[in-house]
Amino acid sequence: MVSSDQRRRQLAREKFERQQQRRQQSRKRKQRNTVIAAALAVMLAAGAAAYASVGLSDGDTKADGSSAGDSQSPSAKPSQSESAAPEPAMSIDKRAKYSMALTTNHGEIKIAMDAAKTPHTVNSFKSLADKGFFNGTKCHRLTTQGIFVLQCGDPKGDGTGGPGYTIPDENLTGLGKAGADGKVTYPAGTVAMANTGQPHSGGSQFFLVYKDTKLPPGYTPFGTMDAAGLKVVEDVAKGGVSGGAGDGAPTKAVTIEKAAVPKV
Repeated sequence: MVSSDQRRRQLAREKFERQQQRRQQSRKRKQRNTVIAAALAVMLAAGAAAYASVGLSDGDTKADGSSAGDSQSPSAKPSQSESAAPEPAMSIDKRAKYSMALTTNHGEIKIAMDAAKTPHTVNSFKSLADKGFFNGTKCHRLTTQGIFVLQCGDPKGDGTGGPGYTIPDENLTGLGKAGADGKVTYPAGTVAMANTGQPHSGGSQFFLVYKDTKLPPGYTPFGTMDAAGLKVVEDVAKGGVSGGAGDGAPTKAVTIEKAAVPKV
């Protein structure tokens, strides 16, 4: 038979065990809440960083035409595998003049290229054009708000394609000194390289400016469209963007049927 003292000790022990259990559960809840709070803080910080990146990258903007927040940057985002090979060996005459002729389903666009100021860019375009790289590719992106460009040169047609190598930036001071806003004017008719937002990351994607556009001076300006070519791009721009947005695939789909870069 259990004595009264033994019973009291047993009850006291059970009470103590219950208290210990409650304290342990309380500690676990506090630890769990701390972990959750820390995770939320990391998520919020990551979200803020992403917002800052979208808002400030390349001076306010869009990378590949797929994100509404990035709508003011003619950027390309090829995968790592698209930029692992060396650029073509230099084969052009840097003292000569070259022209890029783009035969599109809307008409021909002729571009006078400055080989003296942008030899790597011109050499790359000639090498790619000679191989038929641009033939049958689409101009995948049109912007009609903030910046005014038609972006082409992606074999995948979604902003993620490239030639398998990158080329150095060139002629970045060719359009003058940046203003207080950190931007320069890319005049209507200018043809320049798209890139990932990082230095020396251009590949095959380029953009055609159909209306004066202010951008950071990080995009190699390498050519100028002739009047007829500019008119072709202006007409495409008048058709707007598919879906009615200010940035995306042009309603009037543009296909480069053939590209050639002869010496002139």
